[in-house]
Amino acid sequence: MEPEELPPPAPEDLLPECVGSYPVLGHLGRGGMGIVYLGRDPRLGREVAIKLLSTRLLRDSAALARFEREARLLASISHPNVAVVHSLEHAEDAPFLTMEVIEGATLAERIADGPLGLETSLDMARQIAAALEATHARGILHGDLKPSNVKITAAGQVKVLDFGL
Repeated sequence: MEPEELPPPAPEDLLPECVGSYPVLGHLGRGGMGIVYLGRDPRLGREVAIKLLSTRLLRDSAALARFEREARLLASISHPNVAVVHSLEHAEDAPFLTMEVIEGATLAERIADGPLGLETSLDMARQIAAALEATHARGILHGDLKPSNVKITAAGQVKVLDFGL
C-alpha cells in the first residue's frame, strides 16, 4: 500500500523564518483578514504577536488603507481589555502589526469546557463592554465580536482581539 500523497502546503501555511526583522517562533492563529505568528522583538527581546494581512487582501488598496488606519487608531488606545498594538511596520511592501501576546484561553474554549457561572459571566461581559466602550469612543467598531475573539488570562482579565485587522 502506497502512502497517500498530500498536496503541498499553501504559501500562507508555511512558517516564515522572519517577518521584517522579527524572528518567527510559531503559529498563533488565522482569521478572515490574515494570519498571526508568534515572534520575538529583536530590539526589546520580548515575544510579540505578528499579524499579517492575507495575500488576497494585499492587492486590495481599500483593505490595505483600512488595515493601516485601524491599526493606528487601535495603537492610540490604552485600555486593560483591549490587546495592545506595539507597532505597524512593512516588510516586502506588506504591512504587519506587532501586538502583545496574550496567554490564556479564548472565551470559546472556556465555554466548551462547561458552564461559566453567573458571576464569572457577568464579570466577563462587563470587561467586554468596557473594551467596546473604549474603542467606540475612538470610532472603532469591532465588526466580528465572537467568543473566539475574546481571550481570558489566568487572572481572569478579558482581552478583546481582532478588531477587523
